[in-house]
Amino acid sequence: MAVQAHATAKYIRTSAQKAGLVLDLIRGRDVNVALATLKFARKGVARDIEKVLRSAIANASHKEGFGGDVERLFVTACYANQGPSQKRIRPAPMGRAFRVVKRTAHLTVQVEERTVKVTAPPAGEPGTDAPKRVRGAKPKTVKTAASGRAKAVGTKKTAGSRSKTAAGKE
Repeated sequence: MAVQAHATAKYIRTSAQKAGLVLDLIRGRDVNVALATLKFARKGVARDIEKVLRSAIANASHKEGFGGDVERLFVTACYANQGPSQKRIRPAPMGRAFRVVKRTAHLTVQVEERTVKVTAPPAGEPGTDAPKRVRGAKPKTVKTAASGRAKAVGTKKTAGSRSKTAAGKE
């Protein structure tokens, strides 16, 4: 069973929408690629997301059953939920006031260990030992008795893919 781990950072001073733009860049990627992407992202929230991702990697490496290879970890899910907003008042002309909403977000990153698929070719399966055609060589042709035309062996012919000479003879 693959090891899963997650990390959450709460009350980060950014909006969930802005954080979601950066989280979309790393979703489904390997952790090393995701860290490189976050390092060169031009958004300020990328530094906070990088910290959360590093924390998730550390949480996965301390779990029981972890293979020990961080290279096999990848980001399965990452999302930003909206946190509580701070409401502030900004003075406006003529005795009025404008409302300023300072938003926060809860960032969550989940990583999982990729399973290694080891597949050996089945022994003695027919057709696996046949030599392959040289690149650029034409396929072998076999004449059919009914029509007298040569047909390429191993190629698919669809209804609309007749050659010009064959279409002209009919």
